[in-house]
Amino acid sequence: MANRDYALTMARYNLWQNESVLAAAGGLSASERQKDRGAFFGSIEATLSHLYWGDQVWLSRFAGTPAPQVGIAGSTALIERWDAFAQARKAFDQQILHWAHTVAGDWFDGDLSWYSGAAGRTINKPKQMLVIQLFNHQTHHRGQIHAMLTAAGAKPDDTDLQFMPERFATL
Repeated sequence: MANRDYALTMARYNLWQNESVLAAAGGLSASERQKDRGAFFGSIEATLSHLYWGDQVWLSRFAGTPAPQVGIAGSTALIERWDAFAQARKAFDQQILHWAHTVAGDWFDGDLSWYSGAAGRTINKPKQMLVIQLFNHQTHHRGQIHAMLTAAGAKPDDTDLQFMPERFATL
């Protein structure tokens, strides 16, 4: 199950993969990033926006960082200016990494309770499962983004964990 080492590995992977997809998406025009490509959230930008929103929601529950001021319905519309979003995303990935470095080992024990706006009720689940959910949600939606980028002619990096560049291993 999830522990501090798992969280660190996945936070480093998140940083690498987001760097890759942001660089690939940044090479596309705004209209190409915003084009509906038939994915669950439609476009590259909408999916990136939802992913950013979800990461903020989970980290707010884990570490008390500020939560987004919109619910899931507004999660796809957080990108107003691409450059500002790319910088905010990179900074937030550093926050996730910082959390993974500083979270106490025993934090992973026990459950976490929160009110879910999506479910309309309070939920209580094991923290280990929820940390896995944070990183699984990222991987799921980045897979969609990767496919959309490839279809648009962009070239993001490989996604296999074992090919993560060494420079991320020491972050």
